[in-house]
Amino acid sequence: MTITNIILSILVICAAMFIIYYISRKKKNEQVEETINVDDKTYTLDVMRDFVKRRLDEITKVNLYDIGLSEEELKRRKNKKYELKKALKGCTYGDVNDKKYVKELIYDLLAQEYGVDETNISKAIPFDIPSLLTAQDKFDILIYVYKKEFGYEALTELIKKYNLAELKYVEGETKPSYVITEQEIEDIYEKENITLSFADKLSIVVQRIYQHYKGYSSIDEVRDMNIDGVSGGVSGLPESFLSQVAQTDGDYLDQIAEHKVPRACDSIWIFFQGKSIRLAFLSFGTEAELKRVCQNIYKYNNPGQLSDTNGYKINEMKDGSRVVVVRPSFSETWAFFVRKFDVKRATLEQLVRDPGKEDAIELLKFLVKGARITAITGEQGSGKTTLLMGMIENIYETMNIRVQETAFELHLRKIYPTRNILTFRETDTISGQEGLDVQKKTDGSVNIIGEVATDPVASWMIQAAQVASKFTLFTHHAKTFPNLVTALRNSMLRTGVFTDEKTAEEQVVQVLNFDIHQVKDFRGKRYIERITECIPVESKNEYTFDHRKEKTLEGKFDKFFDNATHYFTKSTDKQLYTYRNILEYIDGEYVITNPITDENIKDMRNNMDETDAEAFDRFIERHWGNKQTVQVNAEVEEKPKRGRKPKTNV
Repeated sequence: MTITNIILSILVICAAMFIIYYISRKKKNEQVEETINVDDKTYTLDVMRDFVKRRLDEITKVNLYDIGLSEEELKRRKNKKYELKKALKGCTYGDVNDKKYVKELIYDLLAQEYGVDETNISKAIPFDIPSLLTAQDKFDILIYVYKKEFGYEALTELIKKYNLAELKYVEGETKPSYVITEQEIEDIYEKENITLSFADKLSIVVQRIYQHYKGYSSIDEVRDMNIDGVSGGVSGLPESFLSQVAQTDGDYLDQIAEHKVPRACDSIWIFFQGKSIRLAFLSFGTEAELKRVCQNIYKYNNPGQLSDTNGYKINEMKDGSRVVVVRPSFSETWAFFVRKFDVKRATLEQLVRDPGKEDAIELLKFLVKGARITAITGEQGSGKTTLLMGMIENIYETMNIRVQETAFELHLRKIYPTRNILTFRETDTISGQEGLDVQKKTDGSVNIIGEVATDPVASWMIQAAQVASKFTLFTHHAKTFPNLVTALRNSMLRTGVFTDEKTAEEQVVQVLNFDIHQVKDFRGKRYIERITECIPVESKNEYTFDHRKEKTLEGKFDKFFDNATHYFTKSTDKQLYTYRNILEYIDGEYVITNPITDENIKDMRNNMDETDAEAFDRFIERHWGNKQTVQVNAEVEEKPKRGRKPKTNV
C-alpha cells in the first residue's frame, strides 16, 4: 500500500511538473508572440525599426557585471559594447565606416533574431510586385545595384547614363528646370530589369531602417556619393504658411494634402557638376523628419547648440564636407546645405579642360610660382575653392603655408601630408581677424584665405600682403575687377584703417597683382572667364614753373590756373590704376591676349627657380615675343574679337 501511494505521489508530482512546464512554455510563447506578433504588420519597416532600436538600446545599456561572465569573455563583451557605442555616435557625423558597422549589426539582428526570410521580407518592401514599389523604393534599389559596381560614383553614373542632368519641362511649370522626376525613376527601373537575391533585399531593407534611425533620412545614401553637395528644406511651403492658408483657402489646402503642391519637407536638391538639381521623387515625409536631420547633421566635434537665439551653424562633417544648418525664426523653415570638396580631383589639369587649356594652366602655375598676390573671384558655386586647391599644388615645397577659413574646406594636409601646413578657422570666441593676427606669428611664407567675407579679414589681408608674408591667395565674390578693388577699399574704410578713399584704394592696388575670375553659366558649366592684371598708375609731377617766364600779370595768371587745374583734377578724379586681361575665354577657348607688365615679369622671375624661370621666358617669347610691355592707354575695356588685335584694358 505504501509503495502504491509512493508511485501515485510520483505520478501526481510528474503530472504537476508537466502542467507547470506546459503553462510556462505557453506563457513564454505568448510573450514571444507579443514581441513578434506574426501578422501583416510584423515585418513592416516601422515595426522592425522599433525592434532594432530596442535591441541596440539593450545591448549598449546591459550591465555586463551582472551576467557572471569569465574575465576573458567580460573583456571581449566590454570592447564590443564600447565599439558599438562609438559607431552609433560616429555614424551620425557622416563616418561611412561606422555606418557600415551599424548596418551589419542591424542585418544580423533581423536575419538571426527577428526571423526575416525570403517569404516575409516583401512585407517591408514589395520587391516582387514592381507596381507596388514607390519611386523611393525603386531609387533605393537602383542606388544599391549601382553602388555594388561603381561605389560612391553610383549616383554620378546613373545621372550620366540616363542624361538626368538636363533642362526639362515638368508638368504644370512654364519654364524648364533641372529636376529628376518620379516618372524618370520608374522608367529607369523598368529598363534596368533588376534581379535581387535575398541578401540584396535585406541589405536594402537595412539601409531604409538605418536612415530613419541613425542616418539622414532620404538623403542618407545620396550624401555619401561623390557629388558637389546636397541640401534640403530650400523649396516648397513651410508649415507656417500652411496654417495661414488653412484659414483662407480650403481648396489649396486640399491640393497640399494630396501632395500636388510641394511642402518644405519634400525639398531635396543636389549640387551636381555646377547644377542644382531637384530630386522631385524624394521626400523627408514630414516636417519632423526634416527637423531631425537638421538637428543631427551638424553635430561633429560639438560645435554648440542650434537654438532660436542662435539660428544657424556652420561646421564640417567627419568626411570633410562643409555643412550649414538654419532654423526658424532665423529662416522661414528648417534647412541644411552640405557642400562637398573632392580633394582627389583638385588639379589644374582636371579643372581646366577647354581648348587652349595648356596656356591657361601654364599661366596659373607661373602666377603661383612667381609669388603673385592673386584673388580668385566669382559667384557662389563657380568653383573658386576648388581652383584654389588646384593652384596650391604648384607652391614650392620650401614655403610654409598658413590657411584661414570660416569652416575647414581645403583640407590641404590630406593632399600634402608631408608639407608644413596649418589651418585656422573662426569660432564663436575667436574672430577671423584674431586668427589672422595669430598667423602672423607662425613663420608662414604663404597666406591663404579661404574667403574674404568680412571687412576685418579684407583689411588685414591687404595689410598682411604688404609685410607679413611672401604672397597671398584668397577668394572673393566680386563680379568685376573694379568691383573687387572697390570692395576691398570699402572694407579698409569701414574698419577705420584709412579715412580717405583715395589713400585706401591706393593701398589696395599696390598690393593686388592678379584676379582670376571664375564663371558658372546657366547650364552649370564652370570655367575661367579671364585673368586680369592690376597695373598701378604712377603719380607724375605735371606742375610747371612757366609762370616765371611770363612778362605780364595776365600770362602769369594763365600759367597759375593751368597748375591749379592739374591739382584739382588729381584731387577729385585721380586715376590710381588701370587693368587689362592677360587671358580671356573667347568662343569656348582660352586665348592669351595682353602681355604681363615688365615689373610683374621681373618680380615673377626673381621668385622662381632656374628651371621655371627658363620655362617662363619661353612662355613670354611664344606669346608676346620680345615685346613685353605695351603702353597703357586710358581706354574703355573692350573684349577682343576673333581676328582683331586685343586692346589694352583700363
